[in-house]
Amino acid sequence: METTQTQAPVVTLTPATIAKVKEFQSKDSQAAGKAMRVFLEAGGCSGFQYGFTFDAKKEGDHEMTVDGVTVLIDPQSAVQLKGSVIDYKEDIGGEGFSIQNPNVKKSCGCGHSVEI
Repeated sequence: METTQTQAPVVTLTPATIAKVKEFQSKDSQAAGKAMRVFLEAGGCSGFQYGFTFDAKKEGDHEMTVDGVTVLIDPQSAVQLKGSVIDYKEDIGGEGFSIQNPNVKKSCGCGHSVEI
């Protein structure tokens, strides 16, 4: 897996994540040519919830590229996401991105909201 970055990597992407991001970028004109932004925002039952969107780089962003997929993370989220693994899962319960975050103190039952 080829990785390039402008700063130390904050997160790790699984092959399933890389494939899904490339699929979104090829099928959705809003995502084409943009990087995947990963962030934490206030909300949810445990305090923070994860967010994903396609976006352009902003000043201060951490940036990394893995196998042609560029990921952007704002400085505040980077501190809370450091060491996380982002995976894309498809199973009987549904499909979507999931994050294994070693900084989580507790999470809600659905796994979308965390306390860090």
